[in-house]
Amino acid sequence: MIENLAAKLCLLLPEKAHSAEQWKLLGQEKDGSLLIGWTEETVENDVSRSYTVVGHYDRINDKLQVLHQFSEVLNIVQATINQCRTIFGYITKQSVPIDMTTESVEPFETTEEKDQSIPTEVEMYEAFIVELKGKEVKVHSLDTKRTKQVRIQFLYKEKEHRQWDKFLLLIHQECITIYTIEFDTSVLELHPIQELKSESLVKAFIWAQWDMVNQVLYHIHHRKIPLSLVSEDDDEEKENKSVRTNPTLSGLQFHDDLPHETVLNIPLNLPQLSTASNCGTYEDDVIPLRVHDCSLDLIVVSDTKGMVCVCHHYLYRPVKPQQHVLNSLNESNTVHFAYSVTLLHHSCVIHCVIPGIPWAHAKLIRPTFAIYQHHHMIVLVQGLFTHLLEIGTNHEPCCHILCGPLTSIPSRSSYLVPLLEFENNSKTSKKKYDTASLEGCSASQSNVNILTIDLPTLDLVQLTISSDFLTEVFRKETSTEVRLGILHYFLSHRHDLDIISELICTIAEKPRSLEMVRYMQEILIGGSYALVQKNLLADAIPLLALLPVTTMEEYVSFEIKVNNLSITLSHEKLWNTSVMLLSPQQRLIPYRSDLWTRLWDHLSKNNGDKARFKPSKIAEKLLVSLACYQPEALSRSSTPMSPSGGLVVATVSLGDLTGCRSNKLLDSGLPFNETESCTASKQEHIVSVNLRELSMYLLKHGTQTSISHVQGACTPLHVHAMATRHVAAQLETSRALCQMLCRAASVDPRLEQERGFVLVDQLDEARRWLLFVLLERYRCAIESIAFPAPQGFTSFFTYLGYRTLKYSMFLQYVQRSVFELQVDVSKIIMADISDTRENAIRKLTLLSLLPRSRAKRLLNQWLHPVSFMLRAREHAANILSGEICQNRGRTLQHRNHHNGLAAFPSADRLSPLDTFLDLLTAKASLTELDFGLLIEATVTSTEDFL
Repeated sequence: MIENLAAKLCLLLPEKAHSAEQWKLLGQEKDGSLLIGWTEETVENDVSRSYTVVGHYDRINDKLQVLHQFSEVLNIVQATINQCRTIFGYITKQSVPIDMTTESVEPFETTEEKDQSIPTEVEMYEAFIVELKGKEVKVHSLDTKRTKQVRIQFLYKEKEHRQWDKFLLLIHQECITIYTIEFDTSVLELHPIQELKSESLVKAFIWAQWDMVNQVLYHIHHRKIPLSLVSEDDDEEKENKSVRTNPTLSGLQFHDDLPHETVLNIPLNLPQLSTASNCGTYEDDVIPLRVHDCSLDLIVVSDTKGMVCVCHHYLYRPVKPQQHVLNSLNESNTVHFAYSVTLLHHSCVIHCVIPGIPWAHAKLIRPTFAIYQHHHMIVLVQGLFTHLLEIGTNHEPCCHILCGPLTSIPSRSSYLVPLLEFENNSKTSKKKYDTASLEGCSASQSNVNILTIDLPTLDLVQLTISSDFLTEVFRKETSTEVRLGILHYFLSHRHDLDIISELICTIAEKPRSLEMVRYMQEILIGGSYALVQKNLLADAIPLLALLPVTTMEEYVSFEIKVNNLSITLSHEKLWNTSVMLLSPQQRLIPYRSDLWTRLWDHLSKNNGDKARFKPSKIAEKLLVSLACYQPEALSRSSTPMSPSGGLVVATVSLGDLTGCRSNKLLDSGLPFNETESCTASKQEHIVSVNLRELSMYLLKHGTQTSISHVQGACTPLHVHAMATRHVAAQLETSRALCQMLCRAASVDPRLEQERGFVLVDQLDEARRWLLFVLLERYRCAIESIAFPAPQGFTSFFTYLGYRTLKYSMFLQYVQRSVFELQVDVSKIIMADISDTRENAIRKLTLLSLLPRSRAKRLLNQWLHPVSFMLRAREHAANILSGEICQNRGRTLQHRNHHNGLAAFPSADRLSPLDTFLDLLTAKASLTELDFGLLIEATVTSTEDFL
């Protein structure tokens, strides 16, 4: 149920209060408290009287205090109160005739009115301050009657005292002035105003915003473009250049006992920036506190961790029409809605363009920009779209989620603005304003919900991106980029493997999709990165910037369709952003930690622009090394994968990563025995190559001895530990993905009684086919990024393919090295094929595809005449070529019983054999000859078995 602020505050009014109507939000202070205005009506002697009341709502303690009751109804549009609650300032907006104004008013024209008549009234702003302490409430006018928008804001101090207070007075396109109030401390408790001083900070400006959390004033003003010393232009062109200006965003940081300082100067490229003195209308929104007209809608959103985002939304048409065409815009015409988010901490700009928005709707759009969970930004236009932009400081912004409108927000909400969070100040407040339980299992994610207020209706709306909403978007969305963004969100930011398992089931519904391999690669790379950064030593954290985190490339543009809207998202790189900031050593208090020093640190880390390690490079090297790989010639090696199974590297498991939920996925095991039948497996070779290549890359780019220095004190020991952790994380993530795919194919080891080859034989055709297709995509995914497979997977997958595919197709897979014929699976396949004439040829073909030593082992166990003949020929060839081989004891294993020499009709037919045996005896001793094998092969050669 949605709560309304006005209805809630009505319950907090005193009982003697009369009807309260026309509730209005007037401002928000640094402590999260709100200033509220409303109109009350009283009836005395049958005469009704209405008046305006201004109150202060303490959200922490849930108390409403009436600050002042005026004698009449005033149109108060904004208010602020000082830290001691002794003085508050407010701005009124009244309609007055033009001849009563104190400043010249230029007539303006509106595009919607056909009659271009000169207005007879204008809106006039005026500022006041009110002393609340004392016997009488004193109201002081600041003599600022203006038709331009006026705002007032008190500065808050880190250490509260009552000697003086400061407030800002902002007059659009005119000036920004700071006032200092000095109190008379000789009067105990009352502290009346003794003196009021003013100082001009900024002259003409076109836009301003107050950041109450960081006590920063942002403003945009025009700066002259500097002329080049060397120029071939004539004097007339030089004069034109000298008057050209560029809009610049500046930031003024305020302190308690020190003067303010300019910490930011950024030149802006603002589309359709109006040069007229007045566009006609002002939006008197108070959260955030801004001064701007309808020609420029821009907002700065910051986070105390050092993130600063400049958000700007605008409307335009692709080809600039003539002025008369603009004047004739009707409700059915369409325009392009666009916004840009400049991420100063990443030195890049995210652009989004949505064409085809009707003019009647586009001119009313007020997008919401809010930082969500410290790593994403929500861009919301109710009824159109919801964008979840990745802006976190951990890695580059690339995995964005573009989707339709949020279903949890009521349709009547038109303009939501986030209220300040204050859960750190009060335990009770968190219960009231952060009511939803934490989703996911990361304990650090305390801000799952954002409390917003709908300014037109004062409805309190919880802005949250639920897991169910993103799961539904993933199910319906066809865009690869959006799906990868959702997978990355749950892997790297939410660490929720249960949701990942659900998404894999969704992917498995279309197993032949061409993008399935890429989804699996994202899970493998993102899951490994999330696993590595868990419980990582502080000294090794800088190395995270070199590890792969996603398959999405940086600064890539893409286009998707959401509810018949074509949305294009693109990136633009900014250069030398740090030169626009005041460095820490240039500050008034050098190196004191605040928003700007953290922002400087982020920019310093990003200046190197080091490329992350790419697993595809290992895959390219493995193409060569695996081509000549002979596992029988290798011995055991010390890598994180041992032939006996399991990891020998101490690392956190994925189960520990998701420890706050009852996740039994990783405890269920795999549908095959996780052991290898060979001494040195191909997977162990892949692990060792990964370990070597990653260690060399981190050693080259991540240590103090490297050419390009990385922030931090990383040593070769840290490099080895990080590389080992990452390779172990690859093994664990690969195993977890294999488990999820088996469950998606309805093969759950917890429910199946058998495992391995027996389980494959028991599966029905539908489950067997789906499991094979999923594991085939899985094998392609791990091969293309050089990830190891779980032990035992190779043989299980080969036998699964043998049971699923036709034999001719199965042989093609073997010839293309998709299937690996290890000893265990080769034995069971050879045993499964009967010894008919046709199948004997199949077995010979299969044996020819095996390595020599492995084929000899299987040939010795094949009880068939062809086996005897091949072994006898090899034995004789070894004797004749001079190779000494021991004649190991052999029992006759042939199933047919022969009559010895009776099988030959005459002694003449034995002469070749006698001659051949004499020749062998001359080349080797009798103990080296296997007479039984030779005689048996000779006897069986007379039979018709092929």
